[in-house]
Amino acid sequence: MTLKRVVVTGLGAITPLGNNVPDYWSALEKGVSGSNLITHFNPEKHKTRFACEVKNYDGSKYFDRKELRKLDLYTQYALISTQEAITDAGFDLEKIDRNRVGVIFGSGIGGIKTFYDEIAQFARGDGTPRFSPFFIPKMISDIAAGNISMRYGFHGPNFGTVSACSTSANAIIDAFNYIRLGKADAFVTGGAEAAINEVGVGGFNAMMALSTRNDEYKTASRPFDKSRDGFVMGEGAGTLILEELEHAKARGAKIYAEVAGGGLSADAYHLTAPHPDGLGATLVIQNALEDAEMTPEEIDYINVHGTATPRGDIAESLAILNVFGDHAYKLSISSTKSMTGHLLGAAGAVEAIASLMALEKGIIPPTINHFEDDPEIDPKLDLTFNKAKHREVKAVLSNTFGFGGHNASLILKKFEA
Repeated sequence: MTLKRVVVTGLGAITPLGNNVPDYWSALEKGVSGSNLITHFNPEKHKTRFACEVKNYDGSKYFDRKELRKLDLYTQYALISTQEAITDAGFDLEKIDRNRVGVIFGSGIGGIKTFYDEIAQFARGDGTPRFSPFFIPKMISDIAAGNISMRYGFHGPNFGTVSACSTSANAIIDAFNYIRLGKADAFVTGGAEAAINEVGVGGFNAMMALSTRNDEYKTASRPFDKSRDGFVMGEGAGTLILEELEHAKARGAKIYAEVAGGGLSADAYHLTAPHPDGLGATLVIQNALEDAEMTPEEIDYINVHGTATPRGDIAESLAILNVFGDHAYKLSISSTKSMTGHLLGAAGAVEAIASLMALEKGIIPPTINHFEDDPEIDPKLDLTFNKAKHREVKAVLSNTFGFGGHNASLILKKFEA
C-alpha cells in the first residue's frame, strides 16, 4: 500500500521557560536557564533543592474548582498545551470528522503527586481506607489522553504511551504511523509530566541521577561538559497536531513541517545506564533514517537527548559518530535540556517543538552552561555551546532515550508540496 504523508499543523507547550510556544521558543533562542530553587515543596532535607518548574502557574485560571479536584497537575498541563495546539491548528470542531481524530498522549510517571498525597493521608490515619473517588482516575498514566478526547469529542484511537523519557516521542511516532496507514485523519499527540515533588526528587536522588549543584543551580544542567553531574528535573507538557497531508490541505491549514520518519529500539543492557558504546542509540537513529528513506547527509540538526549524565552524553556522542561518520562534523547539535531541564515523559514532545521551530526559523538553540570540554567527547562536534546559531535547516533528528533502554528518534523535515 502507499503510505500517506503526515504533517504538523499545530503546536502547544507549557514549560519551565514559558507557558506557551512563542515564550518557550524566545527563551530557548536567548539561552535562558529555567532552573531555580524548588517552590512546589520544602526541599531542605533533599540532596537536590532545585529544578526547572513551570513558572507563574495558577490552575484556577484554566480550570474551575470542580475540575481541579479531578485533575492531577500533569493532566492540567496536558490540557493546557493541547488547547494551544488545537487553536494553533485552526481546528473547527463542527466541521472536522471527530470520529477520525485520535489522541495518543503519554506520561512517563503519571500522577505521582496524587499517589503520594493519597498514600500519605492513609498512613497518617487509623488504617480506615478513606481515599478520594478521584484517586485512581487522577493518577493513572493514560488519563491525560482520555481527558483530551472527552473535552473535544475525539472518537478516534485513544491511548497513552509509557516508555520513560522516550514516552512522548513514542506517542508522536505511533500517531504518525496510524495516520500514514490511513487509520485516522489527525491526532493530538505529545506528553506531560509533573514529578517535581517529595517522592519524585527523592527517588531520582536515590538513584544519583540528579545534579546536586545547589549553590550553582542556574548552571547545573551541563550537557557534554566535563563537570556534569546529572540532570535537572523539569516539568510541563508539549502537544503536536499531526494530520494527513490531504486533510490538512483541504481545510487550508498552516503546515509547520512534514514528519519524515521515526525509529524505535532497545538497549537491552541496563535498568538506567545506556550501552557504553551507544549501540541502542546507534540503532534507533539508523532505524529512523531508514524509515524516512533519508541518508545521514540529509540531516542538518540533531536535538540530542543530552541529559548531562556522565555516561549518557558520551554514549550519545559515540552513536552520532557511528551513524554520521564525517558528516557528524557538519551537523549542528544541541541539548535544550540545558535550559528546560529534563521533562521526563514530556521531553520528546517539548523537544520536537524546539526542533520544529529551529526548522522554521533557521536558528539552532544553544547548549548553555558549557565551561570545560570533556576529553571523552569528540571536540570537533559542533555542540552549539552557549550561544544560538543561525543556519539553514532542512531536516532535524530529535533523540530521546529512557530508563529501561527505550529509545525513540524522530525525523522532521521542511514541507515540500
